[in-house]
Amino acid sequence: MREGRVQINGRPAEIGQGITAKCRVTVDGRPVALSPSAPTGARILLYHKPVGEICSRDDPQGRTTVFDRLPRLRGRRWVSVGRLDINTSGLLVLTTDGELAHRLMHPSTGIEREYRCRVRGTPGERELNRLMTGVRLGGQSCRFESVDPGRGSGSNRWYRVVLKEGRNREVRRMWQSVNCTVSRLIRVRYGPLRLDRKHRAGEVIELSASECRQLAGWVEPSRENPKGKGPRQKRPRAGQRG
Repeated sequence: MREGRVQINGRPAEIGQGITAKCRVTVDGRPVALSPSAPTGARILLYHKPVGEICSRDDPQGRTTVFDRLPRLRGRRWVSVGRLDINTSGLLVLTTDGELAHRLMHPSTGIEREYRCRVRGTPGERELNRLMTGVRLGGQSCRFESVDPGRGSGSNRWYRVVLKEGRNREVRRMWQSVNCTVSRLIRVRYGPLRLDRKHRAGEVIELSASECRQLAGWVEPSRENPKGKGPRQKRPRAGQRG
């Protein structure tokens, strides 16, 4: 595929691109027969990642990966929608549809990520305003859409933050920019998908076919909605199950 030898419907194929039984696939110009009985519907999982697992498929150090707990597939593979670092827990979305995963991660969709974070430090109103107006990280401006204080007091307090990006260790680095340290970080929502309190660490929930179609439609670009942003009232309710 990297050499451009694989084409789908006359165009070079991309790694992770989804296809259906109706697609015309060729390798070096020769057609490839697709079995009509092969599974083509996207599958989507919500996984509550525990601390200590990595999101890489293979690890030279032999650490546990999130893929170790997932249902086995034949002829397809799970693609993670973004990543969580080894010390971050919470909601990880995985799908067999590489194109859907790409749309869910693409910055143009502006999909919100929501986290609960326990912060050591004493940020005041000035520091919290900075986090929402924007701080510079690696030459790029990063900002929280919202910062809501939660339980705790003094120098060890919980906050709920929302942002629309998924850069490497972004939440931790943003708090560090105002002299605070994140001691615990949990992702509780990705777009319309939410981690239920009953969803235990290490547990996998698979969305139904109708919920998968809802999510795909929510990010599907259209003439009226070129960025694929679904209206709030039509968001699928899938992640609210336990």
